[in-house]
Amino acid sequence: MNTLTILGLLPLVGSAAVFLLPKGSDLLAKQVALAVSIVVAIAGLGMALSFDRSVTGFQFVEKHQWIPAFGINYALGVDGISLLLILLALVLTPIVIAACWNEAEGGRWSVKNFFGLILILETMIVGVFAATDIFLFYVFFEAMLIPVYFLIGGYGTGEKAAAAVKFLLYSLFGGLLMLASIIGLYVISGNQLGAPTFDITALSQLTIDPVTQRMLFLGFFIAFAIKAPLWPFHTWLPTAAKSATAGTSTLLLGVLDKVGTYGMIRFCMSFFPDATKTFTPTIITLAVISILYGAFLAIGQKDINSLIAFTSISHFGFITLGIFALTSQSLTGAIFYMVNHGFST
Repeated sequence: MNTLTILGLLPLVGSAAVFLLPKGSDLLAKQVALAVSIVVAIAGLGMALSFDRSVTGFQFVEKHQWIPAFGINYALGVDGISLLLILLALVLTPIVIAACWNEAEGGRWSVKNFFGLILILETMIVGVFAATDIFLFYVFFEAMLIPVYFLIGGYGTGEKAAAAVKFLLYSLFGGLLMLASIIGLYVISGNQLGAPTFDITALSQLTIDPVTQRMLFLGFFIAFAIKAPLWPFHTWLPTAAKSATAGTSTLLLGVLDKVGTYGMIRFCMSFFPDATKTFTPTIITLAVISILYGAFLAIGQKDINSLIAFTSISHFGFITLGIFALTSQSLTGAIFYMVNHGFST
């Protein structure tokens, strides 16, 4: 069992322990969740210390057959970008748990369920950044929605049910577009490689004609633009952030939204280089609109959650702009900005 699998399993086991605690064990549930998240963060820092920066490609690689008939594998690995984002999530989780110690009081479900859901979400975050099989990535990408839906709908305020449903529908719509593009890549890989595959490294080496590239690119990009969020795909975010608890909003804005910009780097630019260049002017225009739109609307907000939501739209405009400026300096700056935004949130 690899380090990454252990990192993913620890919070999942911790969540099971929290859920199994007897009714009324609220304080113990909080303590268990905090202890597990601290252990996972320490393990993640240990992994980072053993990461070899002189090596290119994925490290801590693990691969097992999952659904052999379709060439689907349980495949994990990290490079510098995914390692940074996993560390961001692992360090923020215990901070959020400690900061939202009393947030779940009066929620629709018990306090222990709130902290158990946060630990499940941590597992999904590790999985989505570590997956090197694109089908496995898609599974984690969609599975993340489940704990967030219940965290917003069960423990939020105001129009929390509507906010949770809106978040879910937007994300599911984007996920379905991405799934269609994933299937397209799978078919093309079968024609070019002799056997279809979902392996990220193999898919990045495919030769795809320009028209097909553009179609597949849009499926991925729209899904990631919704997640990021980028104007005009952002409308779910202010509602969700305003209705969610502060801890849920921090994880949503500080970590989950980074999946969108991470996906743009990992998949859009890697799989579809020609389509990336074709759509760059349009995407840069959307990014500039996001920067200005989010900043101007943030000025008029009186609610701190809404303020952070609209400023985040502006920040993600800068990150997207850095990614699609297509220079090494701008890409480095975008990754740096992703980490900074997580902590500043």
